[in-house]
Amino acid sequence: MTAPADGKSPIEVLLVEDDPGDVLMTQEAFEEHKLRNRLTVVSDGAEALAYLRREGQYADAVVPDLILLDLNLPRRDGREVLEEIKKDEELRRIPVVVLTTSQADEDILRSYQLHANAYVTKPVDFERFISVVRQIDEFFVSVVKLPPRG
Repeated sequence: MTAPADGKSPIEVLLVEDDPGDVLMTQEAFEEHKLRNRLTVVSDGAEALAYLRREGQYADAVVPDLILLDLNLPRRDGREVLEEIKKDEELRRIPVVVLTTSQADEDILRSYQLHANAYVTKPVDFERFISVVRQIDEFFVSVVKLPPRG
């Protein structure tokens, strides 16, 4: 199966987020925007890597077309997850958008050094958060040509 080329086919999005409120807002942004994209959620870095490597309970997981990654995660930090993704021959092609509350210059710099495709600071305001998630989704569905799924 390949990623959509027409901007209309659904894409698989993996959200790596431990804050239930942010998970709910992201899910609402997808639902409110009437997106057909499939959003899968994992809540820590170790779970994200198991999902991406299709290990254990994730043996049948679909490889995502896009990863939305928080930096401050339990078990395995988002920076570690990003580094593992970009070192892995099979996973590095998946675009990773760091979606985090951190505005620290060192986090921004480190994320790009680890080859994040974008760094987005989460707005605290609900409406702006919804808008940001929508814009990320629109960009990766309608504008960007994603690589074929492996």
